[in-house]
Amino acid sequence: MSAVRGARERARIEVTAAIKDEARKQLAAEGAAKLSLRAVARELGMVSSALYRYFPSRDDLLTALIVDAYDAVGEAAERAAAGEPGAGAGEPGAGARATGARATGLTRWVAVACAVRDWALAHPHEYALIYGSPVPGYSAPQDTVGPAARVGMVLIAIVEEAGRDEGLALMPLPDELRPEAERLAADVAPGLAPAVAAPLVAAWAQLFGLISFEVFGQFNRVVEAREVFFRRAVTELARTVGLLGRPG
Repeated sequence: MSAVRGARERARIEVTAAIKDEARKQLAAEGAAKLSLRAVARELGMVSSALYRYFPSRDDLLTALIVDAYDAVGEAAERAAAGEPGAGAGEPGAGARATGARATGLTRWVAVACAVRDWALAHPHEYALIYGSPVPGYSAPQDTVGPAARVGMVLIAIVEEAGRDEGLALMPLPDELRPEAERLAADVAPGLAPAVAAPLVAAWAQLFGLISFEVFGQFNRVVEAREVFFRRAVTELARTVGLLGRPG
C-alpha cells in the first residue's frame, strides 16, 4: 500500500511541477494578469477539472509561483552569503575562500547583491512577478511573507555579524528619524540598533531599485557598464549601513 501511495505522491509532484512550468511560460508570454488555469490545462492536455485538483484557483497558482520565486532568489542570496562557489574566479570573496580567510561584511554584502542581480537577469519574468506591478485582483496571502523576507534576512545577518566581528561605522541618527528608526529596529531587525536599522531598510529598497531599473529597461541608453556600475553602487550602499573594509 505504501508503494502505491509513494507512486501517487511522485505523480502528483511531477504534475504540479509541469503545471507551474507551463504557468511560467504564460507569465513570459502574457504577463501575470492574463494567467489562466484553462489555458494552462489546455497546453498540458488536461481537462480543467483535473487541474483544479492541484490548484483550486488562479490565485492559488499565482501564490505557488510567487513563493517559488522568492525562495529561488532567497536561496541565491543565502548561498552567496555563505561563500559558495558559483560565479567563477572573479566572484566577490573568491580570494578569501581560496586562502581560508573569513570574508568581510562588505565582501559578503556585495556578493549577495550580485547574486540577487544575477538571478533577476536570468529570470526577468519571475522577478517581475514578485517585484513588479501588483497583479490586478490578487492579494498575496501570509504564505508569501516568509519567503519574501529571505533576502532581507540575509542582509540583516551580514550587518549583525559584521557589527560583532568588525564594528560598524555609522552616521549619527537625525532626531526626526529616531522614532521611525526605533520602530524599524524593533519590528524588522531586533538585533540591530536604530541607527543601523533605518539605513539598512533604505539600502534594501535601493538595492532592488537598482535591479529593477536594469531588468525593466530604465538603464537603456543611460548606463552601459552595468556590472561595474552596480558593484560600485551596492558597495556605497554597504557603507551607508556601516560596513567597513574593501570588497574582495
